[in-house]
Amino acid sequence: MNPWVLALLLLTAARLLAAALLPISPDEAYYWTWARDLQAGYLDHPPMVALWIAAGTALAGDGALGIRLFGPIGLAAASLAVVGAANALMPARRPGLWAALLMSAMPVTNAGAVLMTPDTPVFVFWCLALWAAARLHASGDGRWWLAVGALAGVALASKYTAALFGVGLVFWLLAEPAARRWWRDWRLYAGGALALALFMPVVAWNAAHGWASFAKQGGRTGAGDDLELRFLGELIAGQLGLASPVLLVLCAVGTGAATTAWLRGRDGGAGLLAALTLPAAALFLWQATGSRVQGNWPAILYPAACIAAAAFTTPRWQRIGVGIGFGMTVLALVQAGLAPLPLPRGTDPTLARLGGWPEFAREVEAARVEAGAGFVAAEEYGLASELALHLPPGVPVVAIGDRWALFTFEAPAPGKAGLMLRSLRRGEGPSLWPGALPAGEVVRSRRGVEAERYRLLRVETPAGAQPMAELPRPR
Repeated sequence: MNPWVLALLLLTAARLLAAALLPISPDEAYYWTWARDLQAGYLDHPPMVALWIAAGTALAGDGALGIRLFGPIGLAAASLAVVGAANALMPARRPGLWAALLMSAMPVTNAGAVLMTPDTPVFVFWCLALWAAARLHASGDGRWWLAVGALAGVALASKYTAALFGVGLVFWLLAEPAARRWWRDWRLYAGGALALALFMPVVAWNAAHGWASFAKQGGRTGAGDDLELRFLGELIAGQLGLASPVLLVLCAVGTGAATTAWLRGRDGGAGLLAALTLPAAALFLWQATGSRVQGNWPAILYPAACIAAAAFTTPRWQRIGVGIGFGMTVLALVQAGLAPLPLPRGTDPTLARLGGWPEFAREVEAARVEAGAGFVAAEEYGLASELALHLPPGVPVVAIGDRWALFTFEAPAPGKAGLMLRSLRRGEGPSLWPGALPAGEVVRSRRGVEAERYRLLRVETPAGAQPMAELPRPR
């Protein structure tokens, strides 16, 4: 067997093992509820992550492995796509193996392989669309536009940031002289029509639900009115951690060199890499001058940037970057799974998101039994979803909030007594639940380190109040 293929199989197996062992995060639990109510769209994102979770849980059950099953498998396919794209764009250099290795070493890539969020399918389909675009450029065969359109369309049905792939392609078609001929080829427009057709169910869902998802995500764009350089600092610091410092620098240097090669030598392959990186990077940097850019958003820039880094930077620094990247990944996974360092919540994001959920659910169940409550409820969607995933079978879990009106889950009958949890981080503001009465506190912790403290409240299901839903339970 080819040593590189064997290494990819071993890496995929390691990711599957980590996916099976690490606790489920609140966002993943929330997306698991999506998979139990499949629709063409949701308030937060398009539906692809729900489809992946539905397929995974159908094969492996409603546990961590089932929820995350297609993450490691998808990232293996993405690695193969990057190898093919790199070698097609740079046939003289053939940097494919190193490009895939650089990308695979990044902590953000491994997080996407192990944790199932919309970033995982969009990253995979972005890599596949990049491969199809590279084959288009290398072969000059216009039929590849249909593959580009199809893969870009399913990427857009994964997360709205995939629109930046189309922006980069248009930029390349306008700026690269050798690519301008495609404007006269009907297959370019057929590919674009195919992408739109695959995205149309998401549009139709939004039209039927008051454009809820478009309005929510569209409201997060833009840099705001005031210059806030702290957000720019947060973005850069986040990428240093998520990409790893050396790999981030190599990607920046490689992209700069690819841009120079494009401008000086009219290298269309290097130009495609630059076009799929620079406009989106400029957009994120601009937005960070006035509003927060989540650290995971720029992950889609790294496939093309890693190809550029593999083609235009020195092997010595590439080896150093791979070592540091994998080292940071292993440290993060060990801390997330075993918590050998008793770090507080403020310095350990794995504690805040992953720590102590199964044990916490047992404490909540004990409090419910002691209070004689018929159900458990929560206002925070992630908290409610975690409870639905972890509480014993037969215990109803009720979620409250406007977002649940967009689901088809049944509402609880009025007049039933329950126990609601509310994080102390939400302060003393008014509860969404009328008539809630204090009933103590419960703490979520990991190895004795507090992750979060929650207030317990006695509640009764009202008639005609905020939208409520009784969440699905594991099968």
